[in-house]
Amino acid sequence: MTDIFSAIQRTAIRIKDAIDTKDIGYSQQENSSGETQLQLDIKCDMIIEEEFSHVNSIHTIASEEKEREVLLHKDGKYFIAYDPLDGSSLIDVNLSVGSIFGIYEGAFGAKNMVASCYVVFGPRVEMVFAHNKTKLHLLQGKEFEFVKEIRLNEKGKLNAPGGTQQNWKPYHKEMVDSFFNEGYRLRYSGGMVPDLHQILLKGGGLFSYPNTSDKPDGKLRKLFEVFPFAFIFKMAGGEAIDGSVDLMELEYAHIHDTSACFFGSKYEIQRVREVYAKNKY
Repeated sequence: MTDIFSAIQRTAIRIKDAIDTKDIGYSQQENSSGETQLQLDIKCDMIIEEEFSHVNSIHTIASEEKEREVLLHKDGKYFIAYDPLDGSSLIDVNLSVGSIFGIYEGAFGAKNMVASCYVVFGPRVEMVFAHNKTKLHLLQGKEFEFVKEIRLNEKGKLNAPGGTQQNWKPYHKEMVDSFFNEGYRLRYSGGMVPDLHQILLKGGGLFSYPNTSDKPDGKLRKLFEVFPFAFIFKMAGGEAIDGSVDLMELEYAHIHDTSACFFGSKYEIQRVREVYAKNKY
């Protein structure tokens, strides 16, 4: 695991340099979701694959930017699914973006996840790595230094509701509004990594991306985004569900399979369970 952690640190330093200097214009290519790729998306994907290719313990990788898995080392035992640059369209307005890594042993799937990591590229570059604990690291020069262990409170103060409101189900909107009525503050940049990072570092809250009329199976991808953050939140003392079921109990049909997802402190997730249980049918 140490060799993978080191490789992720190297990718983070190289991606930071790419963000600072690389052309962010659109390419002529599309990713697995049919979205036109930024030049920077392609560059970051290449950086990660190159660094991982030098780590013999990595068997297979799957990227949000690639249609299929890529075998690296047939004798490796780890499978890594990653989003090279989540929220990359925010770079041209200078908002924070991030990279997400889900580390699985033996095969992809939530039940095989052994570690998870994400990197935030903002005013500072920070890395959160969850294995036995959820730990925060800060880039200092060319090295990441351990800062602290992250633990969520039982109840938070932030509310980050994803998806277009006109496509929400009425009971979901009522639930979101109820948190605001309790005094929760809106924090939503459109980037999954910075929004979830803020909830983690501020002690709790709720990030929600429900099934919607335009995305009935959810928008966020299980292997690249949902499972990694579910692992991190649970390791930090929070919870993560799809509205009723623990996200880490979900199966996946293909590497780009999606799901509704709710991440937060215990108080907020219990509220989600209650609301969604009443409106299940």
